Amino acid sequence: MPKSKRLSFTNSSFKLCYLNSPSLITIRSLATSASLPPRRPQSSSKNSAPSRGIPLYRNKSMLMYTTSVLILLVGLTYASVPLYRMFCSSTGFIGTPITDASRFTADKLIPDSSSSRIKVTFTANTSQALQWKFVPEQREVHVLPGETALAFYKAKNTSQEDIIGIATYNVTPDRAGQYFNKIQCFCFEEQKLKAGEEVDMPVFFFLDPEIAKDPFTKNIRTVTLSYTFFKARYNSKGSLVPIPVK
Repeated sequence: MPKSKRLSFTNSSFKLCYLNSPSLITIRSLATSASLPPRRPQSSSKNSAPSRGIPLYRNKSMLMYTTSVLILLVGLTYASVPLYRMFCSSTGFIGTPITDASRFTADKLIPDSSSSRIKVTFTANTSQALQWKFVPEQREVHVLPGETALAFYKAKNTSQEDIIGIATYNVTPDRAGQYFNKIQCFCFEEQKLKAGEEVDMPVFFFLDPEIAKDPFTKNIRTVTLSYTFFKARYNSKGSLVPIPVK
């Protein structure tokens, strides 16, 4: 006869002995007072059906939540553009010239003859959708900190229709933006040119004397003022918006 193999499994309450024989399985109890815990009946298919729907419900809820957040973010993006531009114009953030009139105090408008003159250069650009010729009338000017200066740009509508344009502006290097102050500028409002019309556009500005004292800007010798004109129109809400290039 082949030798039987025995496999034992023990715990504190019982011992199973399995003899490798097709007709013999024995169970010997070591603690007659102990008993196995009752098995809980398995849930029927009817009771388990709702649980299978929970992940699907959660997925739909998550999708709706994500979509709502995206819509909210897009709305805030459009609404924040005017506020962002106002913030930049008030602080000189990322090279935006200061346009806050409260910063133009009398003590700021005294030329500092002890400082070196700073060269201010001018550049001009237009979007592809705008059929204008737009150029600075002078290449550069040299000013002392605190000294006011007047510069001009020239714009001509080369199309056969009346066009509204709006301008964005920037100063480089960026760190000089907080000291570049505009007293008056054509960029403060929309510009409407009739077909074939040509106009001169002034910008009246000065550099804050603090530019010569700030350790991060005192060595700046050249500042560039850049403008870009965009074709614009009024949307359904009455706001002036740029027309994208087709």
